[in-house]
Formats: sequence, C-alpha cells, structure tokens
Amino acid sequence: MTGARTLSLNTLVRLQRELRPSAAPLPRLRLPVPDGMTAPMGCDAVAVPARFGPLVMPRLPRVGCVYADETHWWWLVPSDSDYALEWPAPARYDTGAVVPDAPDLPHLIHRPDGTLPYTPPIPLYLAVCRLTDTAPSWSRPVTA
Repeated sequence: MTGARTLSLNTLVRLQRELRPSAAPLPRLRLPVPDGMTAPMGCDAVAVPARFGPLVMPRLPRVGCVYADETHWWWLVPSDSDYALEWPAPARYDTGAVVPDAPDLPHLIHRPDGTLPYTPPIPLYLAVCRLTDTAPSWSRPVTA
C-alpha cells in the first residue's frame, strides 16, 4: 500500500478534540501564565472540586501554579497531559487551560519559584486517583 499514513495516538487525540461539536460560544476564560513565567510546552489545566484542593496540595512533590474560586481548584499542567490518562471524576481536564464554567477568572493561590508554571501531571494524577479511590488507568484489568 503506497501513501498509507500511520496515525499516532497523539494525533488521534488532537483530531478528536477538533471534531467535537461546538455549542453556543460562551465567554472563554483562560488561566493566565503569570508574568515572568514561560510555558514552553503549552498549558492545560486539571480542575478538582474545591473540597479536594487542600487534600491534593501536600501529596505533590512540586506544585506549579494553582488557581481557585469557591467551587474548583485548577493546576496548570503541560499541554496534552491527558494523553493515555483517564482523569477520575470528579476531576476535569481542561484543554488550553480554559475554565468553561467559571463566571470570573479564578485567583492565583500558589505560584512556584522559578519560571515554569507546571505541576507534574503524573504525581497530580496519582494524588487525584488516591483521593477519589480510583485505580490508575494503567493498573486496571484489560477486558476483551
């Protein structure tokens, strides 16, 4: 077969995002990267209900930028940190660090030292799995 292309899982994830039907446009609030920081890998965000926020923080070896309002806490992570991960409910993965349901931009409650705004996604994922009593996706049995 000539001209056949193999698509990686990364490409398929991006295509799936592009194909999602768009509802009526809502104001798109995006969590900003603070002045003096850079996001060379782009930014997404992981949101958890506010009641989980203080429980997640001490479980992380490094905490990047964290934003919060009355209902949610958001951690900035590198773009595509949902690749091959199923973030457990009630956590939500927000592509582009867009906070779709927030009426106002959440407040920055933690800024790390240095110039990178990221929380490492795997420790964050494991902390959220532990708090929600969910097995990480790679440790679940495979069914046919």
